[in-house]
Amino acid sequence: MDFSIHIADWELTRPFRIANAEWTNSRCLVVQLAEGGFIGRGEAQGVFYLDETAESIFGQAHAVAAEIRRGLSRAELQNLLPPGGARNAIDCAMWDLECKRSGQTIWQLTGIDPKPVTTVFTIGLEDTPEAMAAKALAAVDAPILKIKLDDHLPFEKLAAIRAARPDAELVVDANQGWSFELLQEVLPKCVDLNLGMLEQPLARGGDAMLEGFASPITLAADESCLHTGELETAARRYSMINIKLDKTGGLTEALRLAEAARQKGCQLMVGNMVGTSLSMAPSFVLAQLCDFVDIDGPLLLKYDRPYGLSYQRGVVDVFDPRLWG
Repeated sequence: MDFSIHIADWELTRPFRIANAEWTNSRCLVVQLAEGGFIGRGEAQGVFYLDETAESIFGQAHAVAAEIRRGLSRAELQNLLPPGGARNAIDCAMWDLECKRSGQTIWQLTGIDPKPVTTVFTIGLEDTPEAMAAKALAAVDAPILKIKLDDHLPFEKLAAIRAARPDAELVVDANQGWSFELLQEVLPKCVDLNLGMLEQPLARGGDAMLEGFASPITLAADESCLHTGELETAARRYSMINIKLDKTGGLTEALRLAEAARQKGCQLMVGNMVGTSLSMAPSFVLAQLCDFVDIDGPLLLKYDRPYGLSYQRGVVDVFDPRLWG
């Protein structure tokens, strides 16, 4: 099997801010597998808060090149590499190659029935409520907004956005930026804002106080649940799990995590690390199983890949198999 990797750089339309980071571009690892005239591709950005970069996951992928070229299976890959961006890109390329070689779509291989989904559109962090309300108003075609917040005026920003977009469904992502005291202060104020959920208000490893905490708004784990090995603890603290393929290390583990989380009674969300449609296509598969969908990464980029996902007023149609799967 031929195995090749490279780093690609995709410019964002504007700087994108969250509570603890800012980006102007999306650097990703791209994996290509070729065998018998068929080609499979996968893309990953890595987990930035675990210090993964395009360069570091490139190095991980390069280190296992010999094993991949010998024809490693997806099951064997799960033990060869840890969860993270390198395994994600390779795992997704393996799924794509399997589709191409077998003549079956990803839907036939997984047994999942595809349908269009509605994705959130992310409103990046700004310094003032007015600036965030303006961004929400500009996203008039987006029916669901995901609001990035830190600990500076969180309620005021949400109230301004709700006033600007009374029609929109709102979900919130604090990206580990709040204290437990702030969470307790803000939650009661937010009840009348009709929020769909609040994602990762507290720091990874600093959220034990959520066990037994009765939140009036659904709390979702993102950074606090990377893969199935962390589900047991996360499910005691959160009622929703945000699954990202860069965290799980690919679609294979993401599907396992989704099934395990459902068995524990958790709601599901699929998220992204801001990539092209090649990253979003495997996430679209997982999106079929989720309550909330966040696969708006290509909308934040100046350009996308050929046969990229179609976004119409927040609705993402079933992708073209020439893209992936």
